[in-house]
Amino acid sequence: MIVYLKRVGLFVVLILLQVLILNNIHIYGYGTPFLYIFFLLIYSSNASKNTLMLWAFLMGLIIDTFTNTPGINAASATIMAFIRNPILNSFTLHDNNDIFEPGISSMGLNSFIKYSVALTLIFCICLQLLNSFSFFDPIQLLIKILTDTLSTAICILCVDAVWRR
Repeated sequence: MIVYLKRVGLFVVLILLQVLILNNIHIYGYGTPFLYIFFLLIYSSNASKNTLMLWAFLMGLIIDTFTNTPGINAASATIMAFIRNPILNSFTLHDNNDIFEPGISSMGLNSFIKYSVALTLIFCICLQLLNSFSFFDPIQLLIKILTDTLSTAICILCVDAVWRR
């Protein structure tokens, strides 16, 4: 029961943090950290794909409601949740039967960095392609994807280091 309350609390805190603070941060006009995907990254390794996709869709839908974006975050988070388990399995040394919460302490720093950057990159590519809906300015699109990925990955690593203490 306490695990579920902790998850719901983290869910609410990350959504409020994203909507109230992080959506207003644009590093050099490009990089916006999307810290709310941290919830999906550290979800338990034994979670079913359907459960994870439901959480991702709900979280993305709430973010879309507050930011007035028509389903962009919901679609991107759902795609990220869909491919999370194969990517998690490719970057871990755990057996498929081991149950753990992905993080620096359980995966090691190097594996967690690779795992979080890979999923963050996929999320940001989906988000920016849906947001721009064109390849009119591919250099600006690439810069936006890379700065969003970098700022989000740095925030995720910092939060995970603090979260596990």
